[in-house]
Amino acid sequence: MQKLNFKNYVFRFRNAGRVSIFDEIRKKFIILTPEEWVRQHVVHFLMHEKKYPKSLINVEKVLTVNGLTKRYDVVVFNPDGSIFILVECKAPQVAISQTVFDQIARYNMTMQSQLLMVTNGKQHYFCQMDYANEQYVFLRELPDHQTFSVS
Repeated sequence: MQKLNFKNYVFRFRNAGRVSIFDEIRKKFIILTPEEWVRQHVVHFLMHEKKYPKSLINVEKVLTVNGLTKRYDVVVFNPDGSIFILVECKAPQVAISQTVFDQIARYNMTMQSQLLMVTNGKQHYFCQMDYANEQYVFLRELPDHQTFSVS
């Protein structure tokens, strides 16, 4: 798989006709697609670099947006169950465009996350929601779990 703009993490792979990668959150092997490669890097980035507890991270769950069934990529929850970080992952060849930001914004209308991350593995964008002014503020990086007050 393609080198991404993350540290080098150790992954477990299996080849049973198709190459799969072990997802530590879902606790099972997932078929390795370019988007899954990015998703697994994000999970490791959140756990190992930003020190978010595995117990607060969720991957690929269903949500309903405007009556349509969608799937989010990665979520980090607050201890109270509200959503702290919503992550949208794209394959490396997919450009991060306004369309991608519109997608995560639609998801976030339902989810009400405090922070957003959009990545294709090569480019990463981090935003903090400003609900009072109905906008997001771009951040240089995602805060570490220890240094940010999760509430």
